[in-house]
Amino acid sequence: MVEWRIFDAPAPYRATQAAMEARVADIAAGRAGEAVWLLEHPPLYTAGTSARPADLTDPQRFEVHYAGRGGQYTYHGPGQRVAYVMLDLNIRGRNIRRFVAMLEDWVIATLADFNVTGERREGRVGVWVARPDKPPLPDGAPREDKIAAIGIKLRRWVSFHGISINVEPDLSHFDGIVPCGISGHGVTSLVDLGLPVTMADLDIALARNFAGVFGQEPPADSGFGRAAG
Repeated sequence: MVEWRIFDAPAPYRATQAAMEARVADIAAGRAGEAVWLLEHPPLYTAGTSARPADLTDPQRFEVHYAGRGGQYTYHGPGQRVAYVMLDLNIRGRNIRRFVAMLEDWVIATLADFNVTGERREGRVGVWVARPDKPPLPDGAPREDKIAAIGIKLRRWVSFHGISINVEPDLSHFDGIVPCGISGHGVTSLVDLGLPVTMADLDIALARNFAGVFGQEPPADSGFGRAAG
């Protein structure tokens, strides 16, 4: 069974990363089962292994953490659901590209529950939403906003880090970085799209769609075990 935990309080970044790495080591050693942690962080920026210094445009705004995951700069903060996904690809298939596609499928299926069409874009990481209500880009291309980010790392074929979905974060907090190194397009959230979605609503949708992608239901009795922080 995959253990699901929801953290009630904002989770300190360094302590959470240390706990996640310890859990990954235990999964790889057969001492613990797979896990999905749902949480929010205090406002901060994280840098992936491909982060470019020039993309951190306001380095004094929030703490910057070097995450070790793939990808570039991203923002985490209140109103954004972070899902840390610790799954054992030794038993799920050692295919990184397929695993990333499954994470994208999970996000897209979850957004569809709220009548939001999330889409992939070649060469652009994350999940995107078309914005025909906004003026096109200077080159005439349609405007699109990013609603979810994806960044993972593997250790002994056990995954960690994962996805983040914008529910109702302060979108101005993204101004201190070039999100995922992609200029021109914006960032959106479910509430920004006019949908009064709560974090609890999103958590239910994430759990409901997990089985359809990863083939395993969260436990019915204790799947939403809560942690204080």
